[in-house]
Amino acid sequence: MSNDPLEPRPDKPRRVFGGYLSLETSEPTGWGHGWISGLASALLGILGLGIVLCFRFPSLLTMADLRFLYPVVYVRAALHIVLIASFLLGVTSIFLRQNKTFGLVAITCTLAAALLGGATAAIGDASGGAVFGLDWFAMNLVLYSIIYIPLERLFAKRPEQPVFRKQWRVDLTYFFFNTLLIQITSFLTLHPAMVFFDWARLPVVEQAVTSWPLWVQIPLCLLVADLAQYWVHRAFHSVPLLWRFHAIHHSAESMDWLAGARLHIVDAIATRGLTYVPLYVLGFSQPAIVVYVVVVAVQATFIHANVRWEFPGVRRVVATPCFHHWHHSAEVKARDKNFSVHSPLWDWLFGTYYMPGRWPTSYGLCDQRKVPASWLMQLVDPLRRRRPTQEMVVDEHTDNPARQA
Repeated sequence: MSNDPLEPRPDKPRRVFGGYLSLETSEPTGWGHGWISGLASALLGILGLGIVLCFRFPSLLTMADLRFLYPVVYVRAALHIVLIASFLLGVTSIFLRQNKTFGLVAITCTLAAALLGGATAAIGDASGGAVFGLDWFAMNLVLYSIIYIPLERLFAKRPEQPVFRKQWRVDLTYFFFNTLLIQITSFLTLHPAMVFFDWARLPVVEQAVTSWPLWVQIPLCLLVADLAQYWVHRAFHSVPLLWRFHAIHHSAESMDWLAGARLHIVDAIATRGLTYVPLYVLGFSQPAIVVYVVVVAVQATFIHANVRWEFPGVRRVVATPCFHHWHHSAEVKARDKNFSVHSPLWDWLFGTYYMPGRWPTSYGLCDQRKVPASWLMQLVDPLRRRRPTQEMVVDEHTDNPARQA
């Protein structure tokens, strides 16, 4: 039986108010049964409510660098359409389905948004610096969903894998917090590099690098950052204490664009912070670093995607989904391989390149480590004390110790 929580199941969820209130459903999920309209209505309702909250509390929920870029008139018009569509689709789903969950979520969100002012909500005080980036989260979620969900349906490597596959809610929670806390994580990654490594900057080198045109700086910036991230990434695989945090990322047993978001906050901050150090020390210009940040976000998401493209013409110089899928493979031979994010060059040079001419058959941890299923337990799991007998186990196929810590 499938473990996907949204696939039809013979066991029925708990009855509430004469219907069903559960993400699990035994009803059909195809066209004409209200499931698609219900899901769309819930997503639109949550999005609409989030936008209204951003209007009302901009200093708390929106990023200062983005506030002045929004075309408010068009945003209000789009918000009006979103809220109407959410309400109508929610009502449609309620009438068509016995399970009312999505429809009720949509109607609740649209009513809450309307009570807060809806598309005409007043803009609150925007003088302070934001703590959370709810606007950044909403934009990322909408953009990635619009791009990757159709791509993974049309060009899937594993077409049997549903959009709402096992543990999608855990990965969405990671996506939510990792983007919502963008202000905090940016401070914790960029600020230490500038404070603790300012002594290493050489004016001669900095002036030379910044004088180069962007078309030279950008590829060099990507290569330097990839080299730094290669060794940081490899350290997270080699040092038992660091592996405790990074194993969370490798516990994903399905690959798609959302799986890349499963990253422990300690892992994310350490990796990003140490990757920025050589870029800051060498003096790459801010436009080059901004382009790098955009490229790494796009490519780090894409190489986890459930797409079947192999890119035979460039796969030796550019990291592809197949290349990175092997990094997540549960096969023992693929352990500690393919660390690069942008180019396989560093794996070639340092002996960790692995591409056997096929795709992996399974994903996840290839040792006996067990990672909790919930986001909150995964957050604290690396900090739990383990008995010494559990630290290492022997792989029966290779006679090599396998990580358990």
